[in-house]
Parts: sequence; structure tokens; C-alpha cells
Amino acid sequence: MFCVAPSELETKMNVTKGGLVLFSANSNSSCMELSKKIAERLGVEMGKVQVYQEPNRETRVQIQESVRGKDVFIIQTVSKDVNTTVMELLIMVYACKTSCAKSITGVIPYFPYSKQCKMRKRGSIVSKLLASMMCKAGLTHLITMDLHQKEIQGFFNIPVDNLRASPFLLQYIQEEIPDYRNAVIVAKSPASAKRAQSFAERLRLGIAVIHGEAQDAESDLVDGRHSPPMVRNAAAIHPSLEIPLLIPKEKPPITVVGDVGGRIAIIVDDIIDDVDSFLAAAETLKERGAYKIFVMATHGLLSSDAPRLIEESAIDEVVVTNTIPHEIQKLQCPKIKTVDISMILSEAIRRIHNGESMSYLFRNIGLDD
Repeated sequence: MFCVAPSELETKMNVTKGGLVLFSANSNSSCMELSKKIAERLGVEMGKVQVYQEPNRETRVQIQESVRGKDVFIIQTVSKDVNTTVMELLIMVYACKTSCAKSITGVIPYFPYSKQCKMRKRGSIVSKLLASMMCKAGLTHLITMDLHQKEIQGFFNIPVDNLRASPFLLQYIQEEIPDYRNAVIVAKSPASAKRAQSFAERLRLGIAVIHGEAQDAESDLVDGRHSPPMVRNAAAIHPSLEIPLLIPKEKPPITVVGDVGGRIAIIVDDIIDDVDSFLAAAETLKERGAYKIFVMATHGLLSSDAPRLIEESAIDEVVVTNTIPHEIQKLQCPKIKTVDISMILSEAIRRIHNGESMSYLFRNIGLDD
């Protein structure tokens, strides 16, 4: 298991060399909670900055203290207005660059547009565009957590530290689910099987995989490999060539590979946004005999009617981290629980600022984690 021992980290907190400035790039007060927790753990004051929207919706940033020759860390959590969030970050990074900051590190626990990291027909790879914009604005280092696809790190030409929230979620399972030894880790689709396997092996539990669910938006059928459409045009194909057509996929009837009868089912994933697939998985698990159902993920976007749907569903508890603020959703749905990950972000900031190795935060993490 690769849980980070709290005592080891806490003894190192508040030990930072001079020249560190910590900013929150968000104009939304509800998004500043994580920044305050990180500052408290580091034993520093939040930097003075004013971020606000003009009447015409333009974003304005005013740095209100000197950052010349200092290591600047900009914490940005994603609000519902994602595009405003992105502009706030870019403008603040550029403001620090033009104010002669020594280094500018973005602390972005949830990287926005991370789902748009593949070519889909005539679309674009938006996360690559966003990475280029951040680097061009002046970002010199990025700290993030559980990227939707680890390959997104390759979109940057600066160092990227992709931290993991799984030690904190594993700790929650062990401490808050009394009979977790009678649990089974569930992947709601074959695409989530590697993550589920990682959890199961560390907790010494069994694994189950749900197969045959409705086609989701990230299937191969909607990516760029089917663009342009395959049209059999005799004039466009050389007479001597007969290019074989790929047989279209067809989902089988929904099945659960693995035994969940009389067990606690723990569904694991990286993002909970549109909850329809989680609700369908919960119903299937209930039908197969699971008596309690937990859903665990790093990023709880919980968009639109997600809290109400969760409250009315067969799911007993949804556990997410505070990479994204969701206090309003928690008021709407008591089933939503939060795990604090400010400790590992604080330690990452401290190590980067002091020039220490980051390998301690990646102990026992394999390529598939």
C-alpha cells in the first residue's frame, strides 16, 4: 500500500525557505477553501491578489504585492464556469511572468477539459490546446491530480507532477467502512478495470467488472479513426483494391463478471460528472445481490441534477475528494462525503520550493496506477 503517513508529512510542514508566494486564482469565494487549507499546512499567508469580473465579463487580475525573484504557486480549483476559471489562471500566470517571478507553478488539482484529450471525428484535442496556452502564458511547472488520461502529461513542455488521490481513498475505505473485508471492488466498465484492479490488489479484495452497458461517449466508435466516414465510392477506390470494412461493435446484454452477491460493492473511477452510468451500475449490482453500494472517485464534478439523482438511487454513499468544491451539492445530497487531499498538495509545494525530490510522493505507484 502506498498511503502517505500523516505524521511524516506533518513534521515537514511549515518548513519552507523564504521567497514562496501562494495565490488563489479564483474569484469565487467558495473555491478558495482548498487554498486556505494548503496555506495553513505550509504556515504561510495567502498572497494579496484581486481577481474580479468587469461588467462586460472580462477578467481582471491585480497582483498586490511584489513577486520579483520569488517562487509563485497559483492554486486554481475549477468552478462551474470553466472558461472563466481558465482565463483567471492564464491572466494571473502572465501577470506574475511580467512581474519577474522566478518560477510560476500551477496547482490545478482537476485539469479542465481533460476529457477532451482524444481526436473525435472533426473535433480537436482541447486539452493539448489548453496545455500550450498555459506554457505560453508563463507556467514553469504543473501540479495536478489523477489526470483523466496520464498521456496528457506529454502535451506540456514543462515538468508535470500527476499526484494520486488513491492513498486517501484507500484509507477512507479501511477506516470508514467497518466490514470492508466483505467488499468487492467494481469497475463500471472494462475501461475502469485497471483502476479497480489497483484498489483490489492493495486492499486484498476481489474484483468485479460490469460489461454490456450502453455505449458511452468515449468509445472507439466516436474517435478520429472513423473520420472521414467510410463511403464505398467506386470512383475513389482503385479497381485492384478492396479495403475491408471494420465490423461494427455491438454491446452484449449487461453482465457482471465476478461475484457480488451478499457483498459490499465499491465502484471506483476518476471522475463523477454525469451520474447515469453509475446509477445503472448500482441497479445492476443490487439485482445481483450486493447489499451496500459505495462510489469512490477523485474528482466530483456532480453536474446538473446529479445530487438529486444520487439521493434517489440505490447508491448508499458517494466519496470524492476536494479537488473541486462541492459544498452546495453536499447540502442537496447527504450521501456525498469528502476526503481532504490538501496534505499531499502542500507537501508537493514544499518539496518543489525547497528543491527536494518528489519521488517520496510516488512510492509504490506503478505504470497502471
